[in-house]
Amino acid sequence: MSDRFDVVIAGAGPAGAQCARDLAARDYEVLVLETEPEAEFPRQSNKSTAGTFPSMMASFNVPDEVVMNYTETVVLESPNDHFVRDQPGAVLEFADFKRWLVAEGRENGAEYRFDSRVSKPIVEDGEPVGVRYDGSEEVYADVVVDATGPAAPLAKDLDVTDLKRERQAIGVEYEFEGVEADHPEFADCTDAMMLRLDHDLAPGGYSWLFHTGEDTAKVGLCYIQNDSHRDYAKEGMGIDDYLEYWLESDPRFEDATRLDGKQHRGSAHIQKPGQMTTDSFIAIGDTVPTIDPLWGEGIHKGMRSARAAAATADRALTGTVDTSAEQMEIYNTLWHSDVAPKMDTRLLMTELLYLTPNDRYDRLMADLRRADGDTLAKINNGNRLAMRDLVHLDDLPLLARFVRERLDN
Repeated sequence: MSDRFDVVIAGAGPAGAQCARDLAARDYEVLVLETEPEAEFPRQSNKSTAGTFPSMMASFNVPDEVVMNYTETVVLESPNDHFVRDQPGAVLEFADFKRWLVAEGRENGAEYRFDSRVSKPIVEDGEPVGVRYDGSEEVYADVVVDATGPAAPLAKDLDVTDLKRERQAIGVEYEFEGVEADHPEFADCTDAMMLRLDHDLAPGGYSWLFHTGEDTAKVGLCYIQNDSHRDYAKEGMGIDDYLEYWLESDPRFEDATRLDGKQHRGSAHIQKPGQMTTDSFIAIGDTVPTIDPLWGEGIHKGMRSARAAAATADRALTGTVDTSAEQMEIYNTLWHSDVAPKMDTRLLMTELLYLTPNDRYDRLMADLRRADGDTLAKINNGNRLAMRDLVHLDDLPLLARFVRERLDN
């Protein structure tokens, strides 16, 4: 096995595998190091609801074979109301999707070494030149990419991360059969991705039901353990307790049965990233806070960050090799323009959404029904003007609280 590559990537998740797929297609020698054994991949790292939209499917040529169910609508629920929006989507079988990406990369020429735990970068003259893994094993490359998620062993060692514990969202999800997606007491969630805003179920966050076909669904919740969570949390309850509480109190799950081996846990950081690159190094996916801050959709963002990293590495390695920090800065520009534009505005909207009390969620559903049909899409794209149809005078104390918290931080 070669110990020298053009690019070495730590992590075989969607971001790492897509980056390898793109670079190998351009004839670069690429190595991906993945912690899990191949026979078990992706058991421990199977951590996504895997809900996505046609733009992602088309951009990355994702095949039907990895789709559990094509959905037709997005449903937003509040404690006593709901809003339905026609929006095609797809719920992926995340494990199949990740294995497909690995196969695609290998077909293009990328090499994978599974059961290989990355520990730290190899640094010479102050610059990363490779990766140490499995204790004493070493591999060298012109460009090093960290796609390990929040663990970020390479980015942390190189001080290319500022993930804040108080901005960490945690989530848990199970897959069920026997779910009554069209229960008469609720909006019809058949062929839908449903998000529920309800602090009783997910204090400072949201819960979801993604229909995966027939009577099956992915059901889970997530929240950030910050002041908003503590304002609404029930004493002594953890995230599993909240999910059980929802399952026991919602009649849609009265006859539901949990599917064996279909439990997923994950975490991501909801914040604006700081430094993402240095000499010969790029951090991608959830190694930097890439997840969609409003709706949690992380696959498309991670894949876009992978493509931006591949474009940056390609430029650095074409002609006279230049992997300086200045050259790697191209990734930062691409990230803020193509991966997650208008991040400040989207984060503001996210914070306001999760600080809002339950009765305001009911009013939000009514506001959305009255608003222009594109309002939700505009908000999701960071359009502050679109918020005018949804903001009321009695929201001013909430806005003031948000400003105070931003100033304190």
